Amino acid sequence: MRLGKVIGTVVSSTKAKGYESRKILVIQPVNPKGSFTGTSFLAIDAVQAGVDDLVLCIEEGNSARQVIRDADAFTVKTVVAAIVDEISS
Repeated sequence: MRLGKVIGTVVSSTKAKGYESRKILVIQPVNPKGSFTGTSFLAIDAVQAGVDDLVLCIEEGNSARQVIRDADAFTVKTVVAAIVDEISS
């Protein structure tokens, strides 16, 4: 799993199998203190997250497909699986 912040959405008129009728979000990885790290990536939204939400993403195809309940969506690799309320250390 990867911690990230939603920084935008993607609009596409044509999508690969598994992405149809799904919202695609732009995720910027962050560390537990909230500082940006790494390169942004795209993920399917499975929890109705929005811009500025702190989220947990699954970046493994089979697990991601299980979250969206579509075993045939072989092109799906990354899914937003949770909205983070708070981080404590």
